[in-house]
Amino acid sequence: MADTLQFDLVSPERSLASLQATAVQIPGAEGDLTAMPNHAPLITTLRPGILTVTGPEGTSQYAVTGGFAEITAEATTVLAERAYARHSDHKPAIEEHLESARKTHEGASGEEKDLAAKLVADLVKLLEDME
Repeated sequence: MADTLQFDLVSPERSLASLQATAVQIPGAEGDLTAMPNHAPLITTLRPGILTVTGPEGTSQYAVTGGFAEITAEATTVLAERAYARHSDHKPAIEEHLESARKTHEGASGEEKDLAAKLVADLVKLLEDME
């Protein structure tokens, strides 16, 4: 039984992390989940939130705005829309994404409006959590 799993976090711009982890807390679209070694295979979409990686070298946190996570017994790979170190100076980029989501919400109707409202709420919470 393995004590760690391989964790990789990539965004369209770059690879942000590649390290051994004992647990990865993921902001899943259907709710938060924690991937650990020997986890059952799973693919999930992400909502905006804080991704926390715990490993032998300590804990790292990243702000993600969406994307996908693939979990297996040996590895967790996160393909993020956008991802930043939690305490980095990237709030303006997330605020820009929030403004775009608000505009989408204003012009939407029906189920699309509900989804846009959820995205706005998740991005607002993400900005609060980045403090």
